[in-house]
Amino acid sequence: MKKTKAALHPSFKAGDISPRLFGAFLEPIGTMVNGSMYNPKHPEADDLGFRKDFMKGLHDSGIPSVRLPGGNFVSGWRWKDSIGPREKRRKNIDMAWFQYIPNDVGHDEYLQWAERTGFEPMYTINLGTGDINDAIDIVEYTNFAGGTYWSDLRKEYGHKDPYGVKIWYLGNEMDGPWQIASYEKDPRGYGILAHETSKAMKWTDPKIQTAACVSSSPFLTHYPEWDRKVLQECYETVDYISLHHYHSAPQGNIGALMAGIQAYEKYIDTEIALSDYIKTKLRVKKTMMLSLDEYGCWMNEPKGAPYGMNGQMPIETYYQFDPERPYVHRDPDTNWGPGRPRGAEMTTALAHAQVTLALLRRADRVKIGCATGGLGMFCETDRLHTWKGASHYIMTDLVKYAKGTSLMPVVDCDTYDIDGYAMDGMNQYEGFEKVPYVTAAAALNEEAGELTVFVINADWEEDHEFTMDLRAFNGLTFKEHKVLYTDDPQASNSYETPDQILPRAAEGTVLEGGVLSAKLRKQSWNVIRFGLE
Repeated sequence: MKKTKAALHPSFKAGDISPRLFGAFLEPIGTMVNGSMYNPKHPEADDLGFRKDFMKGLHDSGIPSVRLPGGNFVSGWRWKDSIGPREKRRKNIDMAWFQYIPNDVGHDEYLQWAERTGFEPMYTINLGTGDINDAIDIVEYTNFAGGTYWSDLRKEYGHKDPYGVKIWYLGNEMDGPWQIASYEKDPRGYGILAHETSKAMKWTDPKIQTAACVSSSPFLTHYPEWDRKVLQECYETVDYISLHHYHSAPQGNIGALMAGIQAYEKYIDTEIALSDYIKTKLRVKKTMMLSLDEYGCWMNEPKGAPYGMNGQMPIETYYQFDPERPYVHRDPDTNWGPGRPRGAEMTTALAHAQVTLALLRRADRVKIGCATGGLGMFCETDRLHTWKGASHYIMTDLVKYAKGTSLMPVVDCDTYDIDGYAMDGMNQYEGFEKVPYVTAAAALNEEAGELTVFVINADWEEDHEFTMDLRAFNGLTFKEHKVLYTDDPQASNSYETPDQILPRAAEGTVLEGGVLSAKLRKQSWNVIRFGLE
C-alpha cells in the first residue's frame, strides 16, 4: 500500500471561500433546457412548464448559483424576442447549435426558474450580434424598479419586482473562431466594447458586477496575448475575467483524465499572473477576480489528429458550412436519445472534483466556478425521473462544508507521468509530469467551530495509507470521515439503481496526538471533519 503524508496549519490561508464556487452552467443544448428544466408535458410540470421534480432536486441539493442562458447560443440570441406572451414571441434560429429557438423559455422564464428553484442567476449577455443599447435595456428591464419603458414592460408581463441580477457576463467566448460575431481577430476591439458596455450597465445599475471574456481555451494560438490586449482596455471597469476550459483524455486512460488538473492549474495561474501584470502596468489598486464558468473533464475517443499541431488548425476546421446539415427542433418531451453511456461514473466525478479543489486552493482570486453539466451533478434526469449521481454527494459536501476560509494543505505522495497526446487538432497535450495521486483542500469555518479536509485519492490501482499532521490546531476533535468510492469501476447510479455509489463511514480513521491516520480507498472522495474549541 502506498503512503501519503500531509500537513495543515491554520496560518496557511488561501482566502475567503465564495459560495459561488460550486455553481453550474446552463445552455439550451441537448436536454439541459428542453427536457430537464422545461417540459410542459411532464407529469410534474408547473404553470410555466418547469419540471417540479428537477427544481426540488436542485433546491434540496443547495445549488448556489447558475450561469445562464449560454454559452455559444447567447451570441446570436435576441432577448427582446423572448419576452411577453409566448404565443406572440418571435421564433429564431440558433446558428451556434443549428436548432430552432421558439423562445418558449425566454428571459423571464430563466430568471423565474432561478427564483422558484432558489439559486442565484448569473446572466450572460449577447455581445456578438448584440450591442450596448441591448445591454442597457436588459439591465433596465431586469433590475430597474419602474418608471421607465423597459422596467414597466417587465411589470406588464407579470413580474412586479426587479430580479436583482448581480453578476453579468459581457459576452461568451468572444475570442473563439466558432463564436457568432467573434472578436478573434480584434482583441482590442472587444476590450473597448467590454469597457464601454460595463460602464453603461453600471450607470444603469451601480450595484452590479461584470465579467469580461479572456481566451476561451489555452489551446488557441493567440492565448495569452489576446487576453493581455483585452485586459489592457477593460481592466479598470470590470470585476471578473471569465475562463473556460475542457479537458479530454482517451477512453479508458484514467491517468490522463486525472492529470488534467495540471492543465487547469496552469491556465488559472497564467491568468492570475497576466491580470497582476496589467494591474502593475496600469498603476491601479484593484485586484482582478476570476470566474471559471465553464469546465468539464471527460474521456472520449481520439479523432486521429497528429500530435504537435498545438492549436494551429486550418481555418475550415472552425468554419464548417455543411449544406446538408439541417436545423432541428428540440421538443422537450421527445428530446431524449438513448442517453449517454453509463459507467466509470466515479472516475469522472473525481476528475471534476479535482478542479473544484483547485479553485478552493485559489480562493483568494477565484470566486466563481460553474461546471458544465453541473446541474446534472446536483440532480440527474431522464425524460420522467430524477436521481442522485456520484457527483451529487461530492457537490453537496462542498456546499455544506466548504465555508469560511480556505486553508492550503501540503501533500507528499507518489506521482506519475503521462506522455503527450492529441484528442483532435485543437485539444492537444504536451504531456504531464509528476502528477500527484492525492490532492486535498481544507475549509476552516471558525464561526461554526469546524475544520473540514477534502481529500481525493485518484489512484486507480491502490489504496493509500494516509497521515495528516494537524498539531498546529488547538482543541481539535475528530467528528467523522465520510468516503465515496466503488469497487466496481464501471458502476453508475440511475433511477432504477440509485444506490450503486453511496457515501459511507470510513473505518479505522483515528486522531492521536494531533496526527490523523486513515485509509484512502483507491479512486475515492474523502470528507474528514473536525470540531474546534
